[in-house]
Amino acid sequence: MRLENLSPAPGSTREVKRVGRGMGSGNGKTAGRGHKGQKSRAGGGTRAGFEGGQMPLQRRIPKRGFNNIFAKKYAFINVEKLNLLEDGIIVDAKVLIEAGLIKRELDGVKVLGNGELERKLTVRAAAFSETAKQKIEAAGGKAELTKKAEPVQGAEVKGAKAKGAEAKEAKAKGAEVKGAKVKEAKAKGAKATGKAEVI
Repeated sequence: MRLENLSPAPGSTREVKRVGRGMGSGNGKTAGRGHKGQKSRAGGGTRAGFEGGQMPLQRRIPKRGFNNIFAKKYAFINVEKLNLLEDGIIVDAKVLIEAGLIKRELDGVKVLGNGELERKLTVRAAAFSETAKQKIEAAGGKAELTKKAEPVQGAEVKGAKAKGAEAKEAKAKGAEVKGAKVKEAKAKGAKATGKAEVI
């Protein structure tokens, strides 16, 4: 088989309907669009969901719930799957990915308590269900919480505020110095004019 010999499966494609090619074709003159009206015009028609100005269906129906943009997406794994690992090792996201037990770490790994655990393991994960924690400890292992490194926004805000305060303080000092210089210049000018008058 060669590339030039390939063809689509029978019935999967159709010839394009040629419109506006004479009355005898059955699709001449108005080309299947009918007489006049919004849909007959080039570029005519309405957007999807438009109902002529009345309240469209997607706005009429009741809405419920919301999407939490701060929600954590965990990679879930049950304790029974941990039996596939060697006894006595430290289990973290990297080990689970290498073993093919999870695809991605996402916002962290959460261990659930379905099944029984027969291995003594130190499991490091972002979250544990209470049952999973009990089963890991009952098997002689440890359940250790880990946290993914995230930028500390509070510290950045504090730093920005501190910089702003320093800038304000510097401006205030500059204004005080300028004011003092202006006063001094005025005083000198006053003294000079006084002496001149006396002479």
